[in-house]
Amino acid sequence: MFRKEEKQALTRLALLSVGWGLGLDRFYDGRIKDGFLSIIGWGLIFAGLFYFSPCHGIDYTDGAKTYSEMSPNPLAIFPIGLGTYGAVLIIRKAFKLLRSFETSE
Repeated sequence: MFRKEEKQALTRLALLSVGWGLGLDRFYDGRIKDGFLSIIGWGLIFAGLFYFSPCHGIDYTDGAKTYSEMSPNPLAIFPIGLGTYGAVLIIRKAFKLLRSFETSE
């Protein structure tokens, strides 16, 4: 049905699409260090987004502040930028895997 190269490309693509945040595709490739760095990196990005978000919920539940008084934190640009860069890398890797599936013989 599928050749070995096609099966490998499909497996890696499935792991990338399902477990991108956990680095499952990197663990599958045998790059344990890169897998752990992926977990740490995405964890820092999401933690930074939550930490630098302008609404933490506590100040806004009691009606102490309104959303019009809220000012965005300028440091939130760092996790947003790094997250965008990571998403571009994931999409680029997905296209590379799709190309390898298409060109395998």
